[in-house]
Amino acid sequence: MHRNSARLTSDGQPDGPPVTWFGVNYWSRTGGPLMWRDGSGGSGNSSSDNNSSGYDGAVVDEELRTLRDHGLTMTRSFFYWPDFMPTPDSVDERLCARFADFLDRHRALGMGTVPTFVVGHMSGENWDPAWRGGRDLYQDVWMVGRQAWFAKEMVRRFKDHPAVLGWLVSNEMPIYGDRATATAEAVSAWAQIMVDAVRAAGGTQPVSLGDGAWGLETSGHDNGFRVRHSAEICDFLGPHVYRMEDDPVRQHHAAAWVCELAGTFGRPVLLEEFGVTSDFVSGANAAHYYRQAMHNSLLAGASGWIAWNNTDYDDLAEQRPYRHHAFEMHFGLTDRHGSPKPQLVEMKEFAGLLERIDFGRCRRADSDTALVVTSYLDTLYPFTRAEDRASAQQVLRQSWVAARLADAPAALTRESDGLPGSARLYLVPSTKQLLTPTWYELEQRAREGATVYVSYSPGSHDEQRGPWYAHLDQLFGVEHQLEYGLVNPVEDDEIRFTLHRPFGTLAEGARLNFRAAGGADSRVFLPVVPTEAEVLASDGRGRPALLLRRVGAGAVVLCTYPIEQMAAATPRVNPEDTSVLYDALAAHAGVRRPVTVADPRVAVDRLEHQDGRSFVWLVSQNREEVTVKPAAEGGTLRTLDGADVDRITLPRYGVRVLEWHAGR
Repeated sequence: MHRNSARLTSDGQPDGPPVTWFGVNYWSRTGGPLMWRDGSGGSGNSSSDNNSSGYDGAVVDEELRTLRDHGLTMTRSFFYWPDFMPTPDSVDERLCARFADFLDRHRALGMGTVPTFVVGHMSGENWDPAWRGGRDLYQDVWMVGRQAWFAKEMVRRFKDHPAVLGWLVSNEMPIYGDRATATAEAVSAWAQIMVDAVRAAGGTQPVSLGDGAWGLETSGHDNGFRVRHSAEICDFLGPHVYRMEDDPVRQHHAAAWVCELAGTFGRPVLLEEFGVTSDFVSGANAAHYYRQAMHNSLLAGASGWIAWNNTDYDDLAEQRPYRHHAFEMHFGLTDRHGSPKPQLVEMKEFAGLLERIDFGRCRRADSDTALVVTSYLDTLYPFTRAEDRASAQQVLRQSWVAARLADAPAALTRESDGLPGSARLYLVPSTKQLLTPTWYELEQRAREGATVYVSYSPGSHDEQRGPWYAHLDQLFGVEHQLEYGLVNPVEDDEIRFTLHRPFGTLAEGARLNFRAAGGADSRVFLPVVPTEAEVLASDGRGRPALLLRRVGAGAVVLCTYPIEQMAAATPRVNPEDTSVLYDALAAHAGVRRPVTVADPRVAVDRLEHQDGRSFVWLVSQNREEVTVKPAAEGGTLRTLDGADVDRITLPRYGVRVLEWHAGR
């Protein structure tokens, strides 16, 4: 199966030369959101807590030069809406002149920028133009017209400047817009009008919404935004990711997972915002986070990175939003004096790697593993609950992480778009709900030679609690023993599977251990009696835990425990034995994996260059240094300098990139 490798081009057209946006979201340290003013409120917008010194071209030069010297090539910039549009039918020409100067300074340093129109929301506060008067941003026709007019005016002024790389309609509009009126119809119409305004004004550069890609299809939360519609009207999708997790491995993959989900719609995916505040993380751990976020999102299909943000704002402590959101002062890649922080050094190293492998001409390697994304995540079916979508999102992410740690990185296949027939292994993890035809289609995939893995789940709440499977007994070759309205609680805190025979990479007698977790609705198992199925493994009480039913040229494997759901509910659990099971499933299914590492703390993935080279990533999730011996099937591994590789030592949360050569 192909995994999304769409690349952004300078004009947004698929056949254009690829570009990689690698940069930072930018506010000058002298002003923050008020940077375009004269200083001390000099734009005519008074503020009782304003200690901004306003626009300072020399500081802009200094800040941009530091970024450029660390490999960054662009910024994302912002038209702070209350200042740039002081009345409904005017723009502040003095501020436009300063923005033109800002563009010239980018140009002089060989850099570019992506302006953002409706700002709007910024760093913990919403900022209205004085004339808005509470009007609805999506459904008030006059108000939508004013937004489109402002975008048109900004594009008309700056579209021909060579430093303008693209356009963003808003900054995190789901936070700024009226949530009560944010229906899918209203938001989609607003988005279409805004994008059309950019094009009507002559903007030929790539355009997107700046909404964070927080739509139903990536979050399971209905905020009116639809990523599928955004992919239809925009040139790229731009996730904003600031997850707070309870597991380091899930934290390291948080941005990557959203990029992977967004990439299912075939558009280029740029990690438009990611980062950390130094108030929440040490310098060394900030560097680890940046390293993991960038490399893992690259392997998940991201083709651009724009960190939040360029500098710290200690000198603006009396200015909103920093006055009431103190941690917002310290997301910078540089400190208040312009000195690089560890995460900027990490970005410099990443930029060097992108150049060395000629990243723009690389694509993700195909995958034989398909992770089935239930349509109940992205579709509002009647009489279903939001908890179903939230649970599906969490379980799918845990399964996706486990597949990566098994060196069988999965391509996502959305049930809403139909199942492809090219995968050798289909993962359906802890899934309560699929559409009726999909269950029959999965059985057909097995009949054609694939291995289909399903783990039981009755859901995460007690409404219609149970497996919504079309033909449970026939599909798995069992007779289930469920009692109506009841679940079967897991009695032990640790669940142990023991293999009755060899399976994939698991030997007879091998044991898999899982932590029981979750609430009363999900810490459960499925009691079955095998009919046609073979019991591969039993639990610690002698009950069937893994069963295999041979179907045509393939097989269906049932896990009677919601192991992914329980892992998703467990803090600091990864790596756990789901990845060991997935490794065995991949081997049984014949998944092609040219390079593997036996240690589940190190994940392996590949990019392929147009010239035939194959680059292999080894990404460690270990808190300590670890040495591994990669197994290269049908080829050899070498460093990027050409030296043969036997063993690789990875530092704490370290990453190494090698080159795989077919043959000996």
